[in-house]
Amino acid sequence: MPLSVDLLRRVSYLEDQSQAVLEALAAVALPLTFAAGEIIFLQEEPSLGLYVVESGEVKISRLSREGRELILHLIRPGESFNDIAALDGGPNPATATAGTACLIWLIRRSDLRQVTMQYPDLAWALIQSAARRARYLLGLVEDLGMRSVRGRLARLLLAEARAYEADAIPRLLTQEEMAARLGTVREVVGRALRSLAADGIIAFDRHRIVILDAQRLAAEAET
Repeated sequence: MPLSVDLLRRVSYLEDQSQAVLEALAAVALPLTFAAGEIIFLQEEPSLGLYVVESGEVKISRLSREGRELILHLIRPGESFNDIAALDGGPNPATATAGTACLIWLIRRSDLRQVTMQYPDLAWALIQSAARRARYLLGLVEDLGMRSVRGRLARLLLAEARAYEADAIPRLLTQEEMAARLGTVREVVGRALRSLAADGIIAFDRHRIVILDAQRLAAEAET
């Protein structure tokens, strides 16, 4: 079964592309399946191309020289990843790991280039995607350098709540996972969680983190 055009249209920078563009991309896409925890590709390895997630969740991360993991992004269905390497032909800038069982689609760089040459409007869409990635990473650098761990944690909880469209985060991230996403260590995350709970901003409910006061949490996210 080929890649669905409807799935491609869910990718933010492809939603306004013509049916012909999406059909051309779908025709060259290759399906790949991964079990939870399986490595999709490693940072600094040669890039194969652009990936689109149909089901599951993909973790994008980098390792420091000391071996500490920093999670840059979690990619969910209807999103793409490895855009930059697919465009410039350089090595993978990060490691991609299947956070859950995944079905993803690979559009090889050579095929992407061929479709882009045939449909120039796609090139501009890819440039916009690269610019958004750069803007996101600049924001991440700002968070790490200018916001407290408590503030970064507040931003993470708000982002997760938006992703699930709820005031409660159904999958309670481990403190190790949170630390990897915030650029810190588990003990510091634990203290920040307890302080937010003590202030009545969040609460723990079995396997969920419940946001009690979204306005105060948003204010914390700016500190």
